[in-house]
Amino acid sequence: MEKGNTKREILSAALDLFSEQGFESTSLSQIAAAVGIRKASLYSHFGGKQEILDALVKEALGEYENKSVFAKPFRENDGDSFATCEEVVNTVKRQIAYILHDDVIRKARKMLGIEQFTNTALAALLTKQNYSDVMRYFTDVIKTLQQKGVLSDGDAEIMAAQFCLPVTVWINLCDRKSLSEAEIMRLTERHVRQFFAVYRADGTSRGQVKE
Repeated sequence: MEKGNTKREILSAALDLFSEQGFESTSLSQIAAAVGIRKASLYSHFGGKQEILDALVKEALGEYENKSVFAKPFRENDGDSFATCEEVVNTVKRQIAYILHDDVIRKARKMLGIEQFTNTALAALLTKQNYSDVMRYFTDVIKTLQQKGVLSDGDAEIMAAQFCLPVTVWINLCDRKSLSEAEIMRLTERHVRQFFAVYRADGTSRGQVKE
């Protein structure tokens, strides 16, 4: 087995184990066994379990920065993707599908959920990805749509919380298998349509959102 491939397999096996039973509860022997190598051989690739965790976090951050819309500042011209209710529904559902199906992101999210109570750095990372970045992004979305006359005036931050936090809860429930993906998509569509029905600006001359 080539060294590069073995290192990749170690990371993959470690992520599987960390996301199911946590960092502290996973031993190097378990990781080595999952890969099919001796524990001693593992040290030729990583200095220890912490180094494996650091590599996994770096990889997950790279995936997040490259693929998640929430990792990047919202730009005013991005508002074109939110011009109609239908476009908002589709945009949000695409992001949910990415969050649920990207293997690294899905397992890293579960790992962070386990480790948030014992590792302050990972707790801060989970807060950033699941709350702070999402809230910042949708607060800017709401402000842009208010400026364009699509949504009524109001507290943009509170409106953003009303918009995005229920979806975050549903994703967490899906991770715990309390909700199916199909149920999340149905709830999200109903939720987005209801949000725009409540906050749609009066009149049609300033860019009324259409169902």
